[in-house]
Amino acid sequence: MDKLVIQGGQKLTGQVRISGAKNAALPILAATLLTDQPVKIYNVPHLKDVTTILELLGSMGMKFMVDEDMSIEIDPQEVFRFVAPYDLVKTMRASILVLGPMLAHYHQAKVSFPGGCAIGSRPVDLHIKAIKQLGAEVVIDGGYIHASCKGRLQGAEITFDNVTVTGTENILMAAVLAEGITTIYNAAREPEIIDLANFLIALGAKISGAGNDTIIIEGVERLHGGEYTVIGDRIEAGTYLAAAICTQGDIRVNGVDPNIMQAVLQKFSETGAQITTGSDWIHCHMKGRPQAVDIITAPYPGFATDMQAQFISINVIAEGTGIIKETIFENRFMHVSELQRMGADITVEGNTAICRGVSSLYGAPVMATDLRASASLVLAALVAEGVTDILRIYHIDRGYETIEEKFSNLGANIKRAKA
Repeated sequence: MDKLVIQGGQKLTGQVRISGAKNAALPILAATLLTDQPVKIYNVPHLKDVTTILELLGSMGMKFMVDEDMSIEIDPQEVFRFVAPYDLVKTMRASILVLGPMLAHYHQAKVSFPGGCAIGSRPVDLHIKAIKQLGAEVVIDGGYIHASCKGRLQGAEITFDNVTVTGTENILMAAVLAEGITTIYNAAREPEIIDLANFLIALGAKISGAGNDTIIIEGVERLHGGEYTVIGDRIEAGTYLAAAICTQGDIRVNGVDPNIMQAVLQKFSETGAQITTGSDWIHCHMKGRPQAVDIITAPYPGFATDMQAQFISINVIAEGTGIIKETIFENRFMHVSELQRMGADITVEGNTAICRGVSSLYGAPVMATDLRASASLVLAALVAEGVTDILRIYHIDRGYETIEEKFSNLGANIKRAKA
């Protein structure tokens, strides 16, 4: 098992290329189950979660050719197995995304209940309720969802009780091959959902309204092949920009659309950072110690829960007190106790973290508990006095491509070592 070893105190400067968005790539890869013609996808991030979903699709009979730049050519013509087994699904909640496309195209699916991060409850009952409304028969047995339909799924009006990203994606994929029109109300609005919809449209789907809370899908009989480029990862971009603020540095991130990051960029500006943007880049220059900011996480276009941990790391070394309220996941402050080991002054009251800025942190052995918590520990280690060892970094590898290489290129003293 690996760890990251970070010697803090370096001001980070330079440019970094942002990888493709993990949260767009995973549903897009799952959506290739909807066609039986070759598809080529560009800008796929080289991540553990991507490897997992490719392994899952491969177990169903799909064939892949992967270029050096992680462009993936997919041949879905010989899918013969319609099962997402526990040993793969347990490591990644996004595996549930194969349910909708498998059911729509092959009229059967057996999918294990998902595992993955321990950041809180992410129930799949919304998915199950919605696919039933499309005409599927569902049986829960032995930890598996057994879903089937006789012929094509049927279009329906579906209203989600709560905003759900993976639920919206699953039903969006299922509906593109359904007979008739499906309308999704209270749909999630994330940029990654727009990216999935644009991919499906490129393959012949008829979708309107993606990015709004109502999405309309006119079902087609089949999808064809095609090519598509995944959008840049707004959370990875936000993490490197946060590193510029924490280290009082100067970083430009390339390959990401600033228009999909407005809520986060506004909060960066409130810290005192100078933010400038172009069509596919963002530049962050930080002079002096940041100012603490208050944050309330919310579904897009609100402040992303996936950036909450990074802003805690900003607040703990900022001037003043910042209050962060987490409204999405109930267990997403597990990184707080690890930051406290480094000298952070944080009090947690229910779903609220009160961060009182300190003038310095100090290195300590810490342990990653989930993907974004890992990022917060890296940010804290970059400014801490002394050396920080971050254990269980397999969490980081789920969402950050070559993180030690990218930070090294910005001037960080960081290396991967055996734990």
